[in-house]
Amino acid sequence: MDMTDARWRKSTKSGTNGGNCVEVADNLPGVVLVRDSKARASGTLTFGPAAWRAFIADFSEQP
Repeated sequence: MDMTDARWRKSTKSGTNGGNCVEVADNLPGVVLVRDSKARASGTLTFGPAAWRAFIADFSEQP
């Protein structure tokens, strides 16, 4: 997968968890990419847009 045009941004929750930062790129068609900002070379998770929305909805409901 070509990630050259991915625009990475830190998760809005990154500042609240002791510096464990997650970056998300959701500007590529049909895919959402997720990586650890402190270990970028360790790999990237790939989600479909519907799966990502479901994950975020479930995460948002957590206490």
